[in-house]
Amino acid sequence: MTASRTPPEGPPFTLRARILTPLGSGGFLHETDGLVEVDASGRIASVGSVDQRADGVGGVEVAIDLRPLVLMPGLVDLHAHLPQLPNAGLGAGLHLLTWLDRYIFPLEREFDDAAAAERLAPAAFRAFASAGTTTALLYGAVFAPSLDAAFRAAASHGIRAIIGKVMMDRLTYDEAIEPATILETSLRQSAELCERWHGAEDGRLGYAFTPRFAVSCSMEMLRESASLARSTGAWWQTHISEDLREIVTVRRLFPEAIDYADVYDRAGGLGERTVLAHAVHLSDRELGRLVETGTRVAHCPASNLFLASGVMPLARYLEAGLTVGLGSDVAAGPELSIFATMRAGAYAQSALHVAGDTRTVLSPLEWLRMGTLGGARVLGLDDRIGSIEVGKEADLIAVDPRLTAPIPELDVEDPADLMSRLMFRPHPSMVRAAWVRGQRLEGPEWVA
Repeated sequence: MTASRTPPEGPPFTLRARILTPLGSGGFLHETDGLVEVDASGRIASVGSVDQRADGVGGVEVAIDLRPLVLMPGLVDLHAHLPQLPNAGLGAGLHLLTWLDRYIFPLEREFDDAAAAERLAPAAFRAFASAGTTTALLYGAVFAPSLDAAFRAAASHGIRAIIGKVMMDRLTYDEAIEPATILETSLRQSAELCERWHGAEDGRLGYAFTPRFAVSCSMEMLRESASLARSTGAWWQTHISEDLREIVTVRRLFPEAIDYADVYDRAGGLGERTVLAHAVHLSDRELGRLVETGTRVAHCPASNLFLASGVMPLARYLEAGLTVGLGSDVAAGPELSIFATMRAGAYAQSALHVAGDTRTVLSPLEWLRMGTLGGARVLGLDDRIGSIEVGKEADLIAVDPRLTAPIPELDVEDPADLMSRLMFRPHPSMVRAAWVRGQRLEGPEWVA
């Protein structure tokens, strides 16, 4: 077996590295010296140890040797706001509605045309890839031209992205639109964007109808956007129960609803293609209804702590059968890294445990599953991505664990310890390469 040290730009190729991945059947695969073969179509053709190949199982002549890097599935970010990236880390401690008015709506107002997206979106997608994110579910702004530009940037970059134009008709930062036409215009523009982009790039790009949240949307906007999502096979994404003041406002705006989740239920918005961000303060009734309808949730622990919104009782939700993945929630989340999001989530759950919640907190390997295969399951894409298994599309990242060591050259052999270092001591440069369907993404800095 001969070897190269240059990461491949596209398939076919075979990578030699340490491998750590969850498995669809349960458990994890850890190979200290493994091989992953990617075929010409960008799918994983084989996964195993070097010893297996040495014994004649699918012999290989050339492998790209990435050791001591760790090959992992690409991370899945289920909730981020594309126009907000420049304000990441600003406004800590403000409650949600104040933070939106002071930091976010002015920023999104600037995302008003194609030129705005053409400046920001390519840099944002490179930043996602540098953080190890190969799949992202994103909010845009209210302006349709900027969404077209964002989709063009995603198509060019190669990231797997699902994006939606933000829909708001009860309140909006679009000062140019005629209030009497805002509902009709937003629905029409969203439908047109979905027709152009949902399923583009052979399914690598998707559309999500995106009513911002109940505070900014009428029942008609919620109902009609949910109907469009169902009829087109697209996703439907919004926020729920992030902040206690938000919940009080929703109760005032929708007095006929039993609770926050019931607002979306009455709109026909609950279901397996729906991703609700946050869900920090669900009642037992709301939790039961989300589980019953198969509705999915994006857990955003970093932003929930940053804005002091609350701590999701994650163990309770998982015990009830809720399908949950992770979201960075930039810019309320201060950084794009899903590894850092795992860390925030682990700290939050440990705090609940100290406060008396006796449910079991997630292990580092279980956080890895939630950030990869779990996120893919939220999107209904776990048959394609989320793990390094034969037949799946090669959405991969190569991570340098040496950068997480407290002392140089200090290695850990146990896979749980390895993952613990990656999530509790993430380094901004530790993702050295990222691929979607075997195509290398621009962003991560390769160091031989």
